[in-house]
Amino acid sequence: MPADLNDYFNRRETSNDDPSPFKDGGKKAALLYALIAVAVLLFIAKPYAIIESGQVGIKVTAGKFDPIPLEPGIHFFIPGIQKIIKVDTRVRVINYKSSVDTPGYGGGVLLRPAIEVLDARGLPVDIELTVQYRLNPFKAPQTIAEWGLNWEEKIINPVVRDVVRNVIGQYKAEDLPVKRNEIAIKIQNAIAEEINKLPNKPVELIAVQLRAIKLPPKIKAQIERVQIAKQEAERMKYEVEKAKQEAEKRAAQAKGEAEAKKIRAQGEADRIMIEARAKAQANREIAQSLSPELLRLKEIEVQGQFNEALKVNRDAKIFLTPGGTVPNIWINSSDRKKATSAANQ
Repeated sequence: MPADLNDYFNRRETSNDDPSPFKDGGKKAALLYALIAVAVLLFIAKPYAIIESGQVGIKVTAGKFDPIPLEPGIHFFIPGIQKIIKVDTRVRVINYKSSVDTPGYGGGVLLRPAIEVLDARGLPVDIELTVQYRLNPFKAPQTIAEWGLNWEEKIINPVVRDVVRNVIGQYKAEDLPVKRNEIAIKIQNAIAEEINKLPNKPVELIAVQLRAIKLPPKIKAQIERVQIAKQEAERMKYEVEKAKQEAEKRAAQAKGEAEAKKIRAQGEADRIMIEARAKAQANREIAQSLSPELLRLKEIEVQGQFNEALKVNRDAKIFLTPGGTVPNIWINSSDRKKATSAANQ
């Protein structure tokens, strides 16, 4: 056999032992190419979306919104025909501030200029508010289909501004600080009422805080003068009340002292009367106890004492009381500088 034929058959045998996937023809190669193409297509087209917590997905097929929102998780769609829109359903915040130069987002909060309104007399007033709200997740497809992705600029912002203008327009500028709480309640209730009137209830209002009321300089100065006058009036009232209390205190003390003196005087008078009645009663009892025999005995005793005195001093002079009863008086005539009187009962 020629050498070239041997080489040919040897190459055939070697090729039959080759494990390459292309050995059996183009079927396996076509399958491999298809898998690679699908992987590349998936990588480029990304026909899936991952919905995170605090979000819902809205599937749009050929421009038509699916009314059922997609919950958090992974969801597939057909590229070119379908798409999935992610919508945030967490609590959102709009701050209306006087210092906002450029409206936009700052720290996850939507910033807007303070609301310029007119009071009941047409004076300009700036109102600063904070509004908290969230998209209704169950009605998100209908809301986005009707209002678009900038739904809060079409729902929240106009409602808030209209309500604030209507409420503030009922008051005079100088009354706004005094009735701040009343105004805040009216604003929140009116905003909630207007939002709840919208079909499908697209938004849930969480809270409205009235942060500041910026008044015109003249009104502010006038209010400050009024406040100063009120404070002065309150101070004078306090001083008058304090003086009145002091006077009442002194009057009460004087009255108390007078009552105390009266009680002491009454007590002293009662004591004297009791002593006088006691003495009178004693005298009556003594008078009732005296009898002629007792008096005669007492007279004899006194006469005996005088007789004893005369024995010692014969110059003594004796004076008898009328009736001859005691007491009697005797005087020592020998010594005129000394006189002794005795009274016995």
